Amino acid sequence: MNTNDSLIIKNNRAKKMMLWFGMISMSMTFAGLTSAYVVSSSRSDWIEQIDLPFAFTISTFLLLLSSATFYLALKNIKNSLIKRAQSLLFTTLILALTFIYFQFQGFGEIIKQGYYFTGAESSITTSYLYVLVLLHLAHLSAGIIVVLYVIYNTFNKKYLEGNTLGFELAVTFWHFLDILWLYLFLFVSFYG
Repeated sequence: MNTNDSLIIKNNRAKKMMLWFGMISMSMTFAGLTSAYVVSSSRSDWIEQIDLPFAFTISTFLLLLSSATFYLALKNIKNSLIKRAQSLLFTTLILALTFIYFQFQGFGEIIKQGYYFTGAESSITTSYLYVLVLLHLAHLSAGIIVVLYVIYNTFNKKYLEGNTLGFELAVTFWHFLDILWLYLFLFVSFYG
């Protein structure tokens, strides 16, 4: 192994470590918020259980499906099936955008039920709910930028000859976002 190979290996390890640090930081943020949610649930003005609209269930299914398509895109890139990978990446992007659409549909239904983020009609319960979901949507927006970047790189043939680290990191981050959403969805659905 020459010095250049050693530097590449060290650089790749550093990139993976930075991704893990970022994901751990995000996990701690959501752990803190859900802990505050649990502690606040003892308040007298706490709403015992909010029935989440079905739109959130649909969006959960879409996001999990997007994880599968992103993973399959990576497998296709590794097998040099570029066109198939690009098709799966566009499917991932469409699923992610559809996830966001259903998130806003779900919020619309929550508002129709009389649960507001702020104002006289709001409660601490609904404020937490909005913060959790909107913060996840902010992270998902970063994920969409990552998907767009990977799509761009596939058209520029960046992931050829085993150079798939960026793609692999993107898939890892996407899976993390999906697991994070699944945690939030199950937490809000069943805690109470």
